Amino acid sequence: MDYALDTNTIIHFMRGTPAVKGQREKAVHQGSRLIILPFVDYEVRRGLLIKQIQSHEAAYNIVCANCDMEDMPPSAWQQAARIYCDLYNQRFTVKDSDILIAAFAMVNGYTLVTNNTSDFENMTGLLMVDWVKL
Repeated sequence: MDYALDTNTIIHFMRGTPAVKGQREKAVHQGSRLIILPFVDYEVRRGLLIKQIQSHEAAYNIVCANCDMEDMPPSAWQQAARIYCDLYNQRFTVKDSDILIAAFAMVNGYTLVTNNTSDFENMTGLLMVDWVKL
C-alpha cells in the first residue's frame, strides 16, 4: 500500500508522536511508498521557516529521506474540480488545499494519512487512515 502524507501527519512525526513514528517505520519496513505532494512540502517548509525549530527541520529531513515527491498530474486537477463541485452541491465548505491533497491521493490510488479526518470525510472514494489513533 502506498501512502500520501498530509501536513499534520508530518508535523506529528516531527514532534515525535510515537504512534506516527511507529506506523511510518512499519510502512517503510513493509516496502510501502510514502509520498509527499509538493503543496504539502510547501506547507511544512513555510511552517519551519516561521518557527525556526532546528530539531523539527532535522526530523523533516528524516521523513523526506524515505519519501517520494510527486507532482499533481492533470487528472488530479480535474478530480479536484469534481470534488469541489460535489461538496459545493452538498453545501460543504472545504479548504482548496484539502481538496487538492485528496484529489492527488485519489487519482494515484494512495491512502491519505491524516489526523484531520473530519476535513476529508465528505469526499467520496477517498481512502484514508489516521496514524495518530492507531
